[in-house]
Formats: sequence, C-alpha cells, structure tokens
Amino acid sequence: MSDADFTPLRVTYRTHGLDTSRRIRTWAKAKGYSVSERGRVAPEIIDAFFAAHPEVYEQANKFEMVHATARTPGASPEDYEWQEEGSPLGDIYTIAFVRGLDEHEVLRGLGATDEDIRLIGDGDYSQPGGPEVITVRRIGDWTVAIEDCGWRGAQREALGALSRNGGEAVAVQRHDHAQHHVTYAVDGRLITDINPAFPIDRQGADPDRLNRHLRELGIDPAAGDHIDNPIPAALALASRITGVMISPQHLRRPILGAAIPGAYF
Repeated sequence: MSDADFTPLRVTYRTHGLDTSRRIRTWAKAKGYSVSERGRVAPEIIDAFFAAHPEVYEQANKFEMVHATARTPGASPEDYEWQEEGSPLGDIYTIAFVRGLDEHEVLRGLGATDEDIRLIGDGDYSQPGGPEVITVRRIGDWTVAIEDCGWRGAQREALGALSRNGGEAVAVQRHDHAQHHVTYAVDGRLITDINPAFPIDRQGADPDRLNRHLRELGIDPAAGDHIDNPIPAALALASRITGVMISPQHLRRPILGAAIPGAYF
C-alpha cells in the first residue's frame, strides 16, 4: 500500500477552554453519561453537548485531525477502544512485547532481581516511595510485560538489551502528561521510535521500517497529521508487528511479575 492508495480519515473538532470542558462534564453527568474527572471525554458526548448548546459550538475554534482505522485485515485501533477514557491501566504505563526471552529473563532485563520476582496480586500497584510493579505473561512467541506507571521497557537501552542475539522488542508507552512512544528494536539495534500522536516524528536507524503498517492503519507517514486516537493506533501497530492482541483479560491477576523496590519515579 502506497501513500496514494488511501485517503486518511479526517475528522473536525472544535477547541474549547477549560471552562467549557467543565461544563461538558457537568452537563454529561446530569444527562446520565459516564464521564471521568480527568482524561479525554468521548467525542459522542462532546457532540451531544454542542448539539444542545449551539451558541457554544459557534464560539469554538475548528481544527482537523486524522482518525486511525484499519485499511487492511488485521489489528485495528477499534480493537483497543477500551484504552481510551477510563483506561484500566491508567494514564501512564508501558507495554513491552519481547520475542526470544522468557518471563523471568524479561523481568531481569527490566531491572528486577530474583528476590523481586513473585506473584503479583490485585493490591500491588506502583506508588510514590514504593516499588515499581511489572507483570509478565507469555502470549504465543512473545513475552508481554506491563509496567504500572513506568517506562523502563520504552527506554532505548532496555529495548536494545531485550532484543539482543537475534531478538525483537516493541514497546508502547502511554504518558498522558508527556509524549507517547512506539519503539521498535531488533537484535540490539533501535530501528524506529515513533510519536503515535504525530507519526511524522520518527527517528532511529531505519525510521521508515514500519511505514507499511502505518499506512494499513490509515496513517500517511509522510504527512504532518495529528492523530486523534494515538494509543489505540499505537497498540494496533504493535499488534500488527507481533501478531499479539492485548485485551482486558490479559490484565487479570494474580500473575507472575516483580515489585522493584525504590524504582518508582
């Protein structure tokens, strides 16, 4: 698929200030919608608010974004809509997919000692002044590590180490207060690091290696577009690379993991 084979799905939004955001949440709660106190409000709720308040809509500034969606068979951002508002993983986490290492090897590669490795239960979470919690599970040929409020697996040095000796590693880092990342390494070498919100922002030894997958998700890698669903797009991209789909059932505990003392930052 070339850049000329598709037209990105462009969607129009209206900007609104903090006061309007508060009005939307207050109105939505009064109308029986489920909304969180923080994070993104679902587009259909915003549309409903503006439909009920056309005068506010007319005062808002208009801007355009691209909505990633599958253009070929395979993982789609729609498969990861559960990662939008009210994400069960929170607004900061890293999911690393590693081929070539087992669960214990991945945990050690992320800085855990044998003493840190244990069964992780529902009450184990990273917290200030406490340990950083990482869980691991085997899915097909890949070991998947999920970091609660951490980004060890997204660091270039860690991915390089996890992918050495013919291995492969992909990390999706969500950070709602900084920049999201999709990072890909093969055989100890960083291939590409992509900002899924602005995919033209890519770097690495071969930054265009994953362009085919981006196109398959309706993203033009040569355009400076802003993606309106970057985390679902990032996770779908990782799934297309690895063949592994993550669902809420993979978050169930107890499961093997590590609580690394003093590692929370």
